[in-house]
Amino acid sequence: MSNFSVGFRTSGSVQVLELNGELDAHTASELEAAIQKCIPSSVRIVINGQNLQYISSAGLGVFMAYIEDVREQGGDIKIAELQPRVFNVFDLLGFPMLFDIVDSEADAVARFETASSQ
Repeated sequence: MSNFSVGFRTSGSVQVLELNGELDAHTASELEAAIQKCIPSSVRIVINGQNLQYISSAGLGVFMAYIEDVREQGGDIKIAELQPRVFNVFDLLGFPMLFDIVDSEADAVARFETASSQ
């Protein structure tokens, strides 16, 4: 039984994906499907990792698989509220240089709003 789920909600024009549980090779396809579901209607995506307990290289690979497509469409994927041990995995692999990783979901949404007003 999978210990992973993705919740969907919007915050203004931003699609928020709430990750819950453990993102690994067995559950990465769920995140992939969630991002694919967002792309037709919104390329402004915030990943809320507050309840993400674990991420493997397969989970990280999903982020890498979609970031270029999203950015080519004028959007971005921002990551917020990661637990320290999950952030350490992102940090170790250099993700803070590729992704905007912030402390709160509100900050991530605000960065989209600031970018669109410039």
